Amino acid sequence: MQIYKLTVFEANGEKILDESIEAETDAQAKHLAEKILNEKNGLTKTHRLVSPEGRLILFHV
Repeated sequence: MQIYKLTVFEANGEKILDESIEAETDAQAKHLAEKILNEKNGLTKTHRLVSPEGRLILFHV
């Protein structure tokens, strides 16, 4: 398992969510991140999901 980082920001740059996601693949991490974003009303806010190697997996402005 690998640890991915999901971060969500307000329009003013304030960080409102910073979660670690444990997943086996990038696709699984992206799916889990989208589920969390949906549950916490973060889909429309600026967010990013980064892999353990620093690759950007999911990004929305």
